[in-house]
Formats: sequence, structure tokens, C-alpha cells
Amino acid sequence: MRRRPHRPVRPPPATPGPRRTRAPLPSRHRFRVVVPLVLLAFVVSVLLVEGYTTRGFSGDQEGRTGEPVTGAPREVTGGGPVVDTTRDGLSTYRAPDRTVVLTFDDGPDPVWTPRVRAVLDRHGAPGTFFVTGRQVVRHPETLREVIRSGHEIGVHTFSHPDLATRSASDIDRELALTQLALAGAGGINSSLMRMPYSSTTAALDGPAWSVARHLGGKGYVLAFIDQDTEDWQRPGARAIADAATPRVPGRGAVVLLHDAGGDRSQTVEALDILIPRLQAQGYRFTTLADLLGTDSLTSPADTGTSWKGRMIVAAVTVSGTAVSVVGVLLLTVGALVLARCALMLVLAHHHARRRPPPGPGRPVTRPVSVVVPACNEKLCIAKTLRSLAAGDHPVEIIVVDDGSDDGTADVAESLGLPEVTVLRRPNGGKASALDTGILRASHDLVVMLDADTVFAPSTVRRLVQPFADPAVGATAGNAKVGNRRSLLGRWQHIEYVMGFNLDRRMYDLLRCLPTVPGAVGAFRAEALRDAGMMSGDTLAEDTDITMALHRAGWEIRYVEDALAWTEAPGSLRQLWRQRYRWSYGTMQAAWKHRHALFERGHAGRFGRLGLPMLAVFQIVTPLLAPLIDLLTVYGLLFGDPLATMLAWTGVLAVQALCAVCAFRLDGESLRPLWALPFQQVVYRQLMYLVLTQACLTALSGYRLPWQRLKRSGDVLLPPQPSAREP
Repeated sequence: MRRRPHRPVRPPPATPGPRRTRAPLPSRHRFRVVVPLVLLAFVVSVLLVEGYTTRGFSGDQEGRTGEPVTGAPREVTGGGPVVDTTRDGLSTYRAPDRTVVLTFDDGPDPVWTPRVRAVLDRHGAPGTFFVTGRQVVRHPETLREVIRSGHEIGVHTFSHPDLATRSASDIDRELALTQLALAGAGGINSSLMRMPYSSTTAALDGPAWSVARHLGGKGYVLAFIDQDTEDWQRPGARAIADAATPRVPGRGAVVLLHDAGGDRSQTVEALDILIPRLQAQGYRFTTLADLLGTDSLTSPADTGTSWKGRMIVAAVTVSGTAVSVVGVLLLTVGALVLARCALMLVLAHHHARRRPPPGPGRPVTRPVSVVVPACNEKLCIAKTLRSLAAGDHPVEIIVVDDGSDDGTADVAESLGLPEVTVLRRPNGGKASALDTGILRASHDLVVMLDADTVFAPSTVRRLVQPFADPAVGATAGNAKVGNRRSLLGRWQHIEYVMGFNLDRRMYDLLRCLPTVPGAVGAFRAEALRDAGMMSGDTLAEDTDITMALHRAGWEIRYVEDALAWTEAPGSLRQLWRQRYRWSYGTMQAAWKHRHALFERGHAGRFGRLGLPMLAVFQIVTPLLAPLIDLLTVYGLLFGDPLATMLAWTGVLAVQALCAVCAFRLDGESLRPLWALPFQQVVYRQLMYLVLTQACLTALSGYRLPWQRLKRSGDVLLPPQPSAREP
């Protein structure tokens, strides 16, 4: 095995190093708070705009069927299909004999509206298109093409609601939005309207007539129909053409067709049959404005309205593009999550069945040095040291008191344990404290653990067995949550077993383990010297040294039965601070060792396999994972709630499967998994925010100070069902 030349060991600083940085400037705080809020507001706005402008509607086919009328005047129910209440009194209009008005609802559609328009233009027949605002803002160019061809434009509301069930303010909002959409997309306003779900005037009931009067008061001429082709049922092109032909030969008619809302190929084909047929019979085609004796029912929009409309169209365009991008990212995230779960399960299962590789020599029985850095760990240190002293492997224990002011060193000395040596020094940071302990160590194997961690009696012995192989430079143990009685503790327990330890099994098989945890790890002193000793360059000194060992050519193993129980944060605030430091430190370490991508040998293997996996699965995927939750809410509000919940449940089922397998492999009880659904709803969101904050901190260039946690000393040593003799 080729290794790099030995580097000189840096002595620990005699005076406190520059670990305590000044408090961040308020502008940096604002950057890390404002940017996530702005991004969240943007995404939510985009989803709301896209949802409101794309939410489907049932279509006119599900409208009123025409019960006997009560409430509408007889002159309306018995009059023509065009109703004008905008002037004094009430007027209705019919199509003259041998005159047909072809009307098309629910567009514009980017596929079918141009085809309908092409047939009309080819035969020289004008059409009247009743458009919805949603379709207009999504397909403005399609509307402009219809206008340029000289066809008539009418209003069909913005979101196609049944106006008879809406309040007057809702109706006015629908009208205003539709007019803004027309102004922004086509530069026009229209006073011609067809109410969604309306048909003939004979079908008008009291509520619908009340709406009609309200619309007339707003200046709208209302268009109903004489004949409904029911082309939405796709009965065939000839049947549609027959349904559009006036029932009484020579009589005029206002005909309803559709240019959107589904496959309209039969409608397009029917027009090629209908128009030549009626033209041959002496019919002419016209617009509804012509029936009223006016040139047009549209007018140019004023400048202010046009600009407002363009802003709406632009917002919808941006939201549509953004949602398309989000959709691609969601598919990417889904694929990555599934791939990660599948890869972890397969490799972890293989890892569990694999027998440890035999070492070239006998079992490792020589004494080991244990280094315990401690700063204000009075509540934990006694339990930690007693667990080490009770171990079944010979050890010397070096406690490095890093400037504690709570009497930590006094507690350690008062235990009277012969194996324990206490070194007192000014505060210089964890990395420097570890280096102090390593330099004081008497043996060539050094175990490191945090002062809040409790070892099982066999942990040290199991942890050092892989060092029988001279290529091994470090080993990582199996860290577990020791204070798991609270809900927050259970969530972290699930995360440790399901995430950290399952990950380590996978990385171990791939020979690219990125982190030997600070809570339970062992190192060959020679390997530490090759890697340059512990460094204070990052906030994740354990990840930093692990990557440095890979680059120095050393193998790193995961020992799943070397058990340790560590104290997890007991409050959300403490958890935030810890994970914020972990995330930021991991990014620092990955950036520091980025050149491993271009190196050869074992270092290159880690750089081209371990670093990309770390970036994809621990940074990119968690950053994009909130899209799953946002689109779940989006689907519940604007899509199919049942399908959305089934999809979300499927994601949860995959997570549950991984959790069950991980707990089984670790020999853990499945009882804590009842908290998994709540973890996915609450805890996971917190981790997203932490990672986002860490990324923004990295982008801002600010060096995050060390975040010390408040200890409770609540770590318990549970039964060890997974502990097996080697």
C-alpha cells in the first residue's frame, strides 16, 4: 500500500487559538433568514398561481339539463339565444334564417384551437370563441392567433365555476380576472359572455336568471345556444355534424361546440363536413355581434389594464416554467430516494451477512489509549469514564479538560480510577484537545469518544479488532441515542439507526466511509500522523480526519457491534444548533478535500465515489426533498386528493420499509417506529431548514463558531441484543 510521506505533527497551541469568532453581523443573520423566506414565498406563490390557473373543471357537459323554469321571464325563455339586458328593458336575438353561428367553449387550447381555426379559415367561416381566463394566461399566443384571424372572442369566466352558486363578489372577481387575461394576452376586452354550464334559455332557472341580470348590469351580452352537439361525448364526426345542422331546414341556429377540454379531433373533422354541407344549402356563417347589428363586441384594452394583464400572463408563464422545473426535480428526488433506499437495503443486508475479513495475525489484545476531550461535561464525565473502566480490553484513559469552568476535571479525578489521567489546558477547541490527548497517548491505537458517550464493556475490544489488518487506519463504531425516552429522542433514535448506521454499512462495503463518528471511533496513531492529525479547519473534525485518512491511502472499517450510547439534544433549539454545525462542517470538509476527485489510488476512489455520494445523498437530495411535501399540499388543494395521499403514503411506506430493515439489522426493537409518521411530518422539515441554513451560511462565507450543547447526563446503557462475540 502506497502512502504519503509522513507530515510533521502540529503541536497543540500553548495559548487559546482563534476559535471564538465574533458574533455574526446582523446582515448575515438577515441573509440566512430572508433568503429562505423569499424562496418559500416564491415557491408557494408559484404553486398557488399554477394551481389556480390549471385546476381542471368538469366542462359544460355537466351543466343544467333544462327543467321547467320558474323565475326567468317568458320573453327570455321563449326568446332567442342572445340576451341583452344592458340597455333599458330586455332584448333577445335569434339567428336569421339560413344563418349559423358556430361557437366554441373552454379554449384556447394549444393543440385543438389552431386546428379548429384552420378549418374555419379554410372555409371562410367566422367562429365565436368563448375563452376561460385560465386557458388564456397559459396560452396567450393561441388567443392572439384567433384574434388575428378575425374571429370573435367572448368571456367564459376565469376558472369555469357555476356562477349560480357563487356570490356577487366572486362573480365580479371572475370577470375582472378574465378581462385582465384578455387584455394581457390579446390587448382586448369583451362584453360578450357565456355562463359556464348554461345551455338554452329554456333551461334558465331563478338563480341563473339572477346571475344573468347581474351580468347584464355589468355590461355583458349573454349568449346561450339553440343546439348542443354534445361533441364532448365523441359520438363520431358525422354525428357531431348532424347535431349541428339546424333541425328545421332553412332555420338559423347558434351551435355549441368545444375546442378544448379533451380530444377534439372529431370536432375538427366534423367542421370539415358541416361547413361545406351548409354552404351548399345556402347557409352563411356569422358572429353574435352581427346578430345584434354591431360590428364588434370587443374593444381595445386601455394601457393600464393591458400592463396589469401582461403581468398576470408573465406570472403564469413563470409559474408554469417553475412548476415544470419542480416536476423534473421531484422526479429526480424520487428516483434518488428510491435508488438510495434500494442501494442501502441491498448493501446493508449483504454487509450483515458478510463475515469479517480475517486478519493476517492474531486478535488484537494489546492495550489501547482512549482520549476523551471534555469542556464543561460535569454531568456526563463520570458515567463515561466508569463505562470505559468497566470494559474488557486493557486501556489507558486520557481526559483532556479543555478549559472547563464547571469542575469537570475535578469530577474525573475524584473517581479514583487508576486508568484515568486528566490533562488540564486552556480552551483551544475540540480538535486541539484531541491532538493533545493523541500526543500524550502511550499506545499505537487510539480510541476517541465524546464526554457524553457511554461504551458497552466490549466496545473497545470490538472496535480495535480490524487493526489486525495493517492497511486499516481507522474504525467507526455503532453510535446510538442513549436518551430516547422523549418523542424528540425517539425521532433521533430512528434517524441514527435508519440513516447514520444504515448508511455506514453501505459506505463500508463501498470502501468510502465519509465519517468516523466523534462518539465512537478508533485510529492507528501512524495513520493520524499521515493525515496531519486532527484539524480545526472545519466544524466537523471527525469527517475532516476521515477524509484525510482516505486521501492518505488508509482503509476505514465500520464495526456494527462496537456499541456506544451518546446523549442526543433534548430540545429543538439544541438539536438545531447541533445539526446546523454538522451540516456546515460536512460541507466544509467536502470542500476542503475536493481535490480527491482528481487523485489516484484509494484517495481517488473515495473522491470519485464517496464525495459524490455524500453530495448527492446528504446535501442535494435533502435540499430538494421538501418538494415532496410542497407538492403533496399542492395535490391536495388543486389535484386529486386521493391519488396525492396514495403517493405520499407510498413514500412513507418506502421509508417504513427501510426503517424496519435497519432496526432488524441493528437488533433494535420496532416499538419506537410508531413515531415514524410524525417524524416525517415534523422532524424531517426541521432538518430541511437546518440544511438550508447551513448552505446559506456557506454561501455567505461566514465561519460558524462552535455550538456547544447543554448536557443533562441522561444517557442510559440499554440491553445489548445485537452484541455478539466475534
